[in-house]
Amino acid sequence: MAVEYDVVVIGGGSGGLVIAAAAAQLKAKVALVERDRLGGDCLWYGCVPSKSLIHASRIAYEVKNAARFGIYCQNLEIDFALANGHVQKAIAAIQPHDSPERFQSLGVEVIFGSGQFIDRQTFEVNNRQLKARAFACATGSRPKIPSIPGLKAAGYLTNEQVFSLKQRPSSLAVIGGGPIGCELGQAFSRLGSQVTIIASSDHLLPKEDPEAALVVQQQLESEGIRVITATRVERVEQIDGKKHLWAGTQKITVDEILVAAGRMPNVESLNLEAAGVELGERGIRVNEKLQTTNPRIYACGDVIGGYQFTHVAGYEASVVLKNVLFFPVTKANYRVIPWATFTDPELARVGLTEKQAKERYGDDIYVLKQEFAGVDRAQAEAATKGFAKIITRGNGEILGAHLVGASAGELLHEIVLAMSNNLKVSALSGIIHIYPTLAEVNSKAALLLTKQKYAKNQKLQNLLLRFFSLMRALA
Repeated sequence: MAVEYDVVVIGGGSGGLVIAAAAAQLKAKVALVERDRLGGDCLWYGCVPSKSLIHASRIAYEVKNAARFGIYCQNLEIDFALANGHVQKAIAAIQPHDSPERFQSLGVEVIFGSGQFIDRQTFEVNNRQLKARAFACATGSRPKIPSIPGLKAAGYLTNEQVFSLKQRPSSLAVIGGGPIGCELGQAFSRLGSQVTIIASSDHLLPKEDPEAALVVQQQLESEGIRVITATRVERVEQIDGKKHLWAGTQKITVDEILVAAGRMPNVESLNLEAAGVELGERGIRVNEKLQTTNPRIYACGDVIGGYQFTHVAGYEASVVLKNVLFFPVTKANYRVIPWATFTDPELARVGLTEKQAKERYGDDIYVLKQEFAGVDRAQAEAATKGFAKIITRGNGEILGAHLVGASAGELLHEIVLAMSNNLKVSALSGIIHIYPTLAEVNSKAALLLTKQKYAKNQKLQNLLLRFFSLMRALA
């Protein structure tokens, strides 16, 4: 077999770009195949546009509520087209880093087209047959559309269309109570839409710590967002230009529907069967080295259906890179995977939940919870909602952390660093934190382990009482 490339990367999103750029800079011969445009969901429909819109909506919210600080802004006007224009400016500023020209300058051959495997060692695109020592499949995912009668006929938006809107919908129904639904639901509400979120789970953000998720849900409701839980949309009709959703006993009438009901992997056009690549329940099946059932073909990112985050795709890409270019010995390690939901307040997490920790370690669990209300900087900025919850074992091993509050996504990284380096929770309280900063929430929470252990240890309390009694007698 004549091998033309060291690696052929299929998919120009977060994972594929990391592999292609790094491999080319290591002087490997690389082809990058992309059917649409480089940058993937993160740049065009995900992280970048959503956080840009969230930022604009947060400014609107702060201006609306400035009176609590003695600042009065009358007759607030929101130009939705300009707010969404900020989104496009952010995309345009970042896009050159993901441009074909940049990757070509690195030595990557960029091929635009929709291709497929024709056998276990050949990928065909634009009538070209590409052969390589290894292939990396990073084709990402797309919105999952629920099978709701009438939904398609009535019309709906997903994250792939919502950032192109020029006019703000007066009313919006969001199907799905996960991160995308909560983030965009709150953003549109703050920009002036009447928003209803319909979730099939008992509460919003069902994958998060329930207590932390409740803080977010209560904030959304306090802002006027209608939240309907434990309910599924049964049918949709469009009548006189309005969209009507029947959910349980309720009828919701809106101008637009946003579907945020999960993701599904982009695999249909790849002809994976011809390559001997098997699919699992959530996506392409891979082993710990991110090899598929064809050891020549690797996969990473959303297409394998694991942690569907840009930063995880980047990490998995680094694992694939080492294995495809050198020797396939590197394994993916998911012990410390952080993520955040960028609502206001933010919700960030790493490691095990309280329930998972108790199931695994039994009674040897300590839950260290510090309210933001007990942090001076939070009081100074009127950002007292939420808490930091750190879950440890008695020996101080950090098993997980859940933060909900201002800048939670930023504050989590101190704990991520500690967990990644196997540091005890005492490391968080043993360093000097700048005063006043929100980061004190971590050190204050960490201090609680000593207090809780002391409260449980009656023998230690009695010993200390006798010790201090003796010291007073000798003084």
